[in-house]
Amino acid sequence: MKKQDIEDLRELIEFLKQHQVAEFDVDRGDLKIRLKFHPHESGSAGLSELARLLKAAPPAATHGSAAAGPSAPAASAPEPAADPDAGLHFLKSPIVGTYYGSPSPGSSAFVSPGDHVEKGQVICIVEAMKLMNEIESDVSGEIVRCLVTNGQAIEFGQPLFAIRPV
Repeated sequence: MKKQDIEDLRELIEFLKQHQVAEFDVDRGDLKIRLKFHPHESGSAGLSELARLLKAAPPAATHGSAAAGPSAPAASAPEPAADPDAGLHFLKSPIVGTYYGSPSPGSSAFVSPGDHVEKGQVICIVEAMKLMNEIESDVSGEIVRCLVTNGQAIEFGQPLFAIRPV
């Protein structure tokens, strides 16, 4: 990568962090970049690690290092904001597929933020290979937020819900 490309990537990462973008793809000829963040989990640490690696990439680039230096405290700034998430349980997808928050397109959602759920209660569906898999809550508690949108492709282990256990 060229020095300017690395600098552009640093700026892009900072922009994505500030605006809490979950996924980003760019394709410029032979340069292809895919960034995927999990902001409610160790995503900020992974992003900080990526920023640190980029900072170390051009060893003789003092201008690039100086520009990335002020970014280091900015990378620390979102971490204190994660404190409200302390104590939350993140229900993760057990399979790869497509997320659906309701049993059918016209019906109401299984759960919404503020709802109380019991362990074993169905809270969403993940479609995989044309099979509808009911996903059950693995803890009892209050749904704080849904981390995915209806119809979104999800991966194994991707957080789906933030739940405050009781």
